[in-house]
Amino acid sequence: MQLSELGRDLAQDERRPAQTRQNTLALIAVCLAAMMFSLEISSVPMILPTLEVVLHGDFKQMQWIMNAYTLACTTVLMATGTLADRFGRKRVFVVTIVLFGAASWLCGLASSTTALIASRFVQGASGGAMLICLVAVLSHQFPQGAPRARAFSAWGIVLGIGLGFGPLVGGAIVALSSWKWVFWVHVLIAVATLGLALAGVRESRDPQARKLDVAGMITLSASVFGFVWTITQGADSGFFSPSSLSVLAASAASFAAFVAIELRVAHPMFDFSVFKVRRFSGALLGSVGMNFSFWPFIIYLPIYFQSVLREGPLASGLSLLAYTLPTLVFPPIGERLALRYRPALAIPAGLFTIGLGFLLMRAGSALGHGDALAVLPGCLVAGAGLGMTNTPVTNTTTGSVSADRAGMASGIDMSARMVTLAINIALMGALLVAGVAHRLQDALGRNVEGVSWQALAARVAAGNLTPGDALSAHAGFDAASVDAQPFEAHFEPIARAALEAGFHALMLYGGLAVCTLAVLSYLMFSRGESR
Repeated sequence: MQLSELGRDLAQDERRPAQTRQNTLALIAVCLAAMMFSLEISSVPMILPTLEVVLHGDFKQMQWIMNAYTLACTTVLMATGTLADRFGRKRVFVVTIVLFGAASWLCGLASSTTALIASRFVQGASGGAMLICLVAVLSHQFPQGAPRARAFSAWGIVLGIGLGFGPLVGGAIVALSSWKWVFWVHVLIAVATLGLALAGVRESRDPQARKLDVAGMITLSASVFGFVWTITQGADSGFFSPSSLSVLAASAASFAAFVAIELRVAHPMFDFSVFKVRRFSGALLGSVGMNFSFWPFIIYLPIYFQSVLREGPLASGLSLLAYTLPTLVFPPIGERLALRYRPALAIPAGLFTIGLGFLLMRAGSALGHGDALAVLPGCLVAGAGLGMTNTPVTNTTTGSVSADRAGMASGIDMSARMVTLAINIALMGALLVAGVAHRLQDALGRNVEGVSWQALAARVAAGNLTPGDALSAHAGFDAASVDAQPFEAHFEPIARAALEAGFHALMLYGGLAVCTLAVLSYLMFSRGESR
């Protein structure tokens, strides 16, 4: 008996080094996958002004280059977990890595905005699926104890590094090489990740995997797409035009169908009963608050630094570090605040800090007269607020429900982030164009006739301040209606001032929106604790 036990122990000892090596390879693969996903979110905004010129795109197409990624992520998030449970987490993870690499290659090959948007949709779908798979892989590979804590900590740090340094990476690539390499660098990373995943990740399945909620996926995706389309395209045809109202009505009907399906299906993608848990709902408002302000604004900040403050791509990438690096430094502070003062106070406080940062950016921009240093303190405060909020939100959404519902709660949290991000990318873009148009009309309305202010403002909002482009037929300008020479000579400073005014409105919106959600989050937590 003792000999058999000794033999078993020796066999286990021999397996441990091999298992440790396998786990190390799997962790590196997961971290590289997280790096690809996060870099693709934060580096692409840096090259949007370049893409607008090179691919001859307009402001709305630049919005869709970002929204194609986020909408596609939303579409697959809740379904991927079910597919991975049924067909194997390693298998689905490997497929998503290959698809992400292939889509990144196609993005770099795109010769038009339409091709790039289509490639970005595939990239976003594979990236969202990859994100869900890597969490499942970590959970299986590191089931408990200190190794699990270290693995998830490493994954979170690398994800944050990708988000934090993405603007600098994108700015450096476009300054030193071609915009194509912002996408093609992921092909190289994907090849390395694929090799590590094949060698290190162990296969796992769930024999009790749920059925795929296809109807829920379709109705939710259609609802979000219709609403984003209305915000993005409705300004041209009019938000109260028959076409815009029809799309909005179809979007509302699709959302109503989604709710009805989820309430009746045996295994819903969204279990709405979790919203009765006040801690969960309060934390979810924290997720929404971050994506009403911080993350959608990062799409437009490169335009502000490059077109209003006249910084080059590399300099604007460095300036954006003030906005993103605090998100890496402050998460431990957020965790300590949540432990000491409870998430009910830490999450609203973090949201208020983001709002304060936006209001400081607004004040600095107005008083700094085009000086980037005047805006950077607000960027630092906003980034600190996000760093303080993000970790408590994630921990609270998953920790406020039972363990068997933690995956579903995490999926709702991630879906809420992506849905509100997609909506607010469109909404912030519409507000920016409206602010620019209003200022242009004030400056030029008495002297210029025949201008389509919406089209002209959209070109300026994309950072296109050159007089020739601004007076082109695409802007609806009737050259015969005005003496163009004086207008051309004075247009660029007028356009820059209009763009700055549009960003002032955007900073004010971000600050007020996130502060409002901070109040709602605090009230939601308070109602839960009063019971």
